[in-house]
Amino acid sequence: MIIELIVCFFATVSFGIIFSVPRKSLLVGGFIGMLAFGISRTLPEYGVTAIFATSIASITAATLAHFLAKKFRIPATAFTIPGIIPLVPGSRAYYTMLAFVEGDYLGGLQLGIETMLQAGAIAAGVVFALSVFSLGKGNSYRYEANR
Repeated sequence: MIIELIVCFFATVSFGIIFSVPRKSLLVGGFIGMLAFGISRTLPEYGVTAIFATSIASITAATLAHFLAKKFRIPATAFTIPGIIPLVPGSRAYYTMLAFVEGDYLGGLQLGIETMLQAGAIAAGVVFALSVFSLGKGNSYRYEANR
């Protein structure tokens, strides 16, 4: 597991470079991605479903990203993108398409549903953290008729 976490850190930093994440947030983003990957891999060992573990890892990564964005005074996406990269179910999507190409429609459908649920869990985690951090800001787009 330690080797997987180290490889995950370097892969996350590499994706951060590809996505033009600011240099001062690369290492921190790598640690957020490594933590999110660790959570998503550890929780299923304790009986948590992989989809729920992914959502918990996504919420953790997005929450840390928002806290650190305030500290470093850079956009939260500079930490959120590297934080969720290890959670993306790319290999599952590949095996879904492979099952359909090989004619295993039931297997492909099962993998496809699991892949979509996992991707939805990532999105829901990021949106949940964003909504929590947006609670006290009020609605800046409120349109007042009586000005």
